[in-house]
Amino acid sequence: MSITVNGLDELKKLAGSDLGASEWIEVTQERINTFADATGDHQWIHVDPEKAAEGPFGAPIAHGYLTLSLFIPLFTELLDVQGVTTKVNYGLNKVRFPSPVKVGSRIRLVGRLAEVEEVPGGVQITVDGTIEIDGGGKPAAVLQSLSRFYA
Repeated sequence: MSITVNGLDELKKLAGSDLGASEWIEVTQERINTFADATGDHQWIHVDPEKAAEGPFGAPIAHGYLTLSLFIPLFTELLDVQGVTTKVNYGLNKVRFPSPVKVGSRIRLVGRLAEVEEVPGGVQITVDGTIEIDGGGKPAAVLQSLSRFYA
């Protein structure tokens, strides 16, 4: 369920708040193959199901950067900032991939709005995010994301 705020002042009031969890999405072989085509990363552990079944994880796994790229669509399920003119992905402070995402796994984002700080013309938010694997013991990704919102 999305939290909706209207404007920067409402966003500032959310600093330190848990944002909840997104819906689960399945990481399919088709999604992995499409990512491989987009990035040119066709390593067998991602795109060759037969060979990957005999590899260290017993199945194809998603690219770490595919998992990371899903942060934005998952995050938009958690927080909707209205009443601003521009929303910009500003970067990352930290990213780790503790566990691979096997094809067919479901993942979701759990987020916390760690910080909201003023920048010229707007605010910058820091989000602590964990991309969980359904039934997994370790997360797929742990990250700290920065975004800017301008009035």
